[in-house]
Amino acid sequence: MRKVGIVMGSDSDLPIIQKAADTLKAFDVPFEVHVFSAHRTPEEARNFALNARDNGFGVIIAAAGMAAHLAGAIAANTTLPVIGIPCKSTNLDGIDALLSTVMMPSGIPVATVAIDGGTNAALLSVEILAVSDEDLQRKLDEKRRKDAETVLQKDRKISESFS
Repeated sequence: MRKVGIVMGSDSDLPIIQKAADTLKAFDVPFEVHVFSAHRTPEEARNFALNARDNGFGVIIAAAGMAAHLAGAIAANTTLPVIGIPCKSTNLDGIDALLSTVMMPSGIPVATVAIDGGTNAALLSVEILAVSDEDLQRKLDEKRRKDAETVLQKDRKISESFS
């Protein structure tokens, strides 16, 4: 199975990355986590992206706040799927990072999840890997079934309290 590469622009993004890591662990998907900055360590970020496929990665998650160029910088240097997580900052509440992550030029796509969306970034990674992995497909189907049942249980409880 291919690994998921998780890159954050700063260790302040770790709480969001922890959600992604926990989700990947729940699916038994191997991953690595690194801190590379698009602006402060551009060569390291570039080398990671250039060598990602040869190093066994199948998807890369890149989380960054503010200018949030990390996902785009990674995507510019690999043809692997890149998922950007815009991270909330104190200045513009993450809207700056969202716009920086989602507004990529034609030819360099970055899939983008919600601000601080670590869980969904991991789930999208699993979905990408599951295209060629039936075991992951089954695990995703089971998670969706359990999630639906949880909502229906809450519905029953709420409906009963108002009946």
